[in-house]
Amino acid sequence: MTRALHLLDPVGDPKPNEECGVFGVWAPGEEVAKLTYFGLFALQHRGQESAGISVSNGERIMVFKDMGLVSQVFDEPTLNSLLGHLAIGHTRYSTTGASVWKNAQPTYRATPNGGLALAHNGNLTNTPELEAWLRERDAHAKVASKESMDSTNDTWLVTSLLATFTDSTWDAALSVLPRLQGAFCFTFMDDNALYAARDPQGVRPLVLGRLERGWVVASETAALDIVGATFIREVEPGELICVDSGGLRSARFAEANPKGCLFEYVYLARPDTVIADRRVHTTRVEIGRTLALESPVDADLVIPTPESGIPSAVGYAEASGIPYGLGLVKNSYVGRTFIQPSQTLRQLGIRLKLNPIRDVIEGKRLIVVDDSIVRGNTQRALVKMLREAGAAEVHVRIASPPVEWPCFYGIDFATRAELIAPGMNVDEICRSIGADSLAYISLEGLVASTGLPKKRLCRACFDGHYPIPVPPRAAEQMRLIAQEGDDDD
Repeated sequence: MTRALHLLDPVGDPKPNEECGVFGVWAPGEEVAKLTYFGLFALQHRGQESAGISVSNGERIMVFKDMGLVSQVFDEPTLNSLLGHLAIGHTRYSTTGASVWKNAQPTYRATPNGGLALAHNGNLTNTPELEAWLRERDAHAKVASKESMDSTNDTWLVTSLLATFTDSTWDAALSVLPRLQGAFCFTFMDDNALYAARDPQGVRPLVLGRLERGWVVASETAALDIVGATFIREVEPGELICVDSGGLRSARFAEANPKGCLFEYVYLARPDTVIADRRVHTTRVEIGRTLALESPVDADLVIPTPESGIPSAVGYAEASGIPYGLGLVKNSYVGRTFIQPSQTLRQLGIRLKLNPIRDVIEGKRLIVVDDSIVRGNTQRALVKMLREAGAAEVHVRIASPPVEWPCFYGIDFATRAELIAPGMNVDEICRSIGADSLAYISLEGLVASTGLPKKRLCRACFDGHYPIPVPPRAAEQMRLIAQEGDDDD
């Protein structure tokens, strides 16, 4: 049975959606399905539309997936039926393809040597070229191509390409991976081995961990922590890893050119995750400190927009010397529901998610720290709510630069026309949301806060410089936009 999942967004301004989460484990003698379940739990923030697990016992691969959260898709009887020594798992938010059951992952294809299941985080940018290559393959490839038309995402395309090879999965991967462009972190499996691969730019995170009796790969180190695995290292950009009864082996299918996603530090990754040898929480606190130095303001209290604004608000308070306080309470359970909200409930707006603590904020000059502004609707409603609760002043501080460009590498931002930043300057946005003042951290300040060189980060959503070629149609649209901007000057 497919479960319909509805999103409740009372103010019509959702955060950028968090691509997907992938997990894989090779551990004979362990309950790999349950380890994967808990790993996906730790990655739930990266995708809430569907969840799936594939397990192999060495003879066949079983796949179970459905629409919904991890806890809604799986129960103990289901997990007890998924027996084997290796597994992969996936939590999905659609960036390409519709939000329907047939696009849930892991995907599965029969191969000349058995079966293949694959889970993907990211977005490919050269799918027309890959589709043409698939059509050029042998008679088996033509069958795979026809089957892949049942789905609308690039994950099926990669799975179908791998399934056309009569070679081993390892050799097939070394043939297919160099032809892919875009952002991709794969965990995949055949009957006997676990594989992981990361694009040459390493746009999305992927890490390797060690169990007492096996190995784990996951999108974030937090997933290693929850299953008791020891973090070993990141999967390198352009690297393919295989784990089987012979141990772990690695090969490079492309030269590394690291361009890690800067927005992972702002919002996407869990604060307890480690990226590039540094915990995300530490980076976000540093972002807040930098923001305070760049954009100071006289106020009585620094409050975060829960939950993603908390570390940066702590850093802002530390650097400014202004007290930190909890002025808003978040209802963590209202964001996803099976019940469509009535118009009456929608009119309650942001109060369904956040409620002010009047005793804390009444009569205070507030600094409200949030991670980003997308369309501005949430901040507009938030400022109004805080004023109604008695705030004397509301100064908004944003822990990222203005988001001005779409992402083609796996984050579902609004279109450029829907984003507030491209059409307004900071003063205009401030007036639009009704704040007393508004400031964003500078791109230079954000990059410096990560501790990484600017050249090692993908900053495209902030500055429009894309490190990987974008789809041709999108490239033409952006060329026209840039031309319009030049004409305006």
